[in-house]
Amino acid sequence: MDLDQFTHSIMISSLLICLLLPFQGCYSAATQPRSSTKSTSADQFSSSVVFPVTGNVYPRGYYHATVNIGNPPKPYFLDIDTGSDLTWLQCDVPCVKCLPAPHKPYKPNKDLVACMDPLCASVHYPETHDCESSKDQCDYEVQYADHGSSLGLLVKDWFPLQYINGSVAKPRLAFGCGYNQEVLANMDPPYTDGILGLGVGKASILRQLHELGVTRNVVGHCLSSQGDGYLFFGDELVPSSGVVWTPMSTTEIEKYYSLGSAELFVGGKTTGIKNLPIVFDSGSTYTYLNEKAYKVLLTKIMNDIKGKHLSKADEDESLPVCWKGSKPFKSVQEVKNNFKPITLSFAKSKNARLQLDPEAYLIISKHGNACLGILNGSEVGLDNVNLIGDISFLDKIIIYDNENQRIGWVPANCNKLPNVDNDDDPDYGGMCKAYGSNMGIFQAYCAAR
Repeated sequence: MDLDQFTHSIMISSLLICLLLPFQGCYSAATQPRSSTKSTSADQFSSSVVFPVTGNVYPRGYYHATVNIGNPPKPYFLDIDTGSDLTWLQCDVPCVKCLPAPHKPYKPNKDLVACMDPLCASVHYPETHDCESSKDQCDYEVQYADHGSSLGLLVKDWFPLQYINGSVAKPRLAFGCGYNQEVLANMDPPYTDGILGLGVGKASILRQLHELGVTRNVVGHCLSSQGDGYLFFGDELVPSSGVVWTPMSTTEIEKYYSLGSAELFVGGKTTGIKNLPIVFDSGSTYTYLNEKAYKVLLTKIMNDIKGKHLSKADEDESLPVCWKGSKPFKSVQEVKNNFKPITLSFAKSKNARLQLDPEAYLIISKHGNACLGILNGSEVGLDNVNLIGDISFLDKIIIYDNENQRIGWVPANCNKLPNVDNDDDPDYGGMCKAYGSNMGIFQAYCAAR
């Protein structure tokens, strides 16, 4: 089936910009070398910040956090993306071309990032950018693998944040003011106001917060298979036990959240596929394997389901490979016994294994068919990079710990926040105070206490 027939349902983050488009517009600050020096001020960070997350893998195809920006603060829905650095939102300066969005375009103040600012250089890296005058503004352009793009300028504004201990920080952060957004005519773009870039580079909101002493350089997300979840900055919500950790790779694809190489197993048996470079990316809806690994995996799956009353549903264009039963499926639970777990065993950590049960690689389409949420990355230009996306993160806390240069995961109930209260704090860390960001999961959490 032609890729264009189903790309409208697939979100691929700007991780793919530099992998696919080595051109002047490839401005990911994450391409700069990652510093291996741990911040000496880490002990000064007092608390963590939590955001409710809304979304699902199918049919929406993305998860967004509500972020307050400006003074007075206004809410914006931003697609959470650990595969890119630059945070941007649609902006009225005026807006040359803005896409349909849940909120009116952001109106910037006069605090523009100058062309001479190091942050501007980081957004353009590795390309050089010429500044004719110190007064020149910093322009940016990002282009995505699905041929979408955002063009704009860098600005600064207030990002009011409430810590889980109840206190409030009001850092001033740099982000993109996008006044010209493009998508292909056959694409169905996410209904958000922009992108929340959480990558490793200097322009990342996470990196900026760390350098300002607002939070530790740790980000985590917990995406629920039932929809929604939460996102956190800082390390207070990192479980004290049970987390499987593996070092961030500093030799392979170090500009992204790379875990090094892994071996692929299906049903506990090796497929013979080894040395798969793995990247975690919350900006991608689905998981992508290189062509060789994908074909071997698909062959294994097809052989395993022979004689199990499933047949190919080629008429279903939701994803490239779908299966139908004697009657439409209502959930993955009805069909999961026909499929085996898929496991990635990481070379850098002897006991680090990421197990993907059928719930972590299948979706039920609107036609009631079971579709494979692992795709051929070579068809979208990923070459040998293997991307782990949202479908494989479901019902797990995923932790990107830049402080200790490691990535971890642990099964979790993402429908509720972890236990962060103590017996001496009837307000449960300040999360149950009346505050603008206390919505959704916070209300449910506080009501349950």
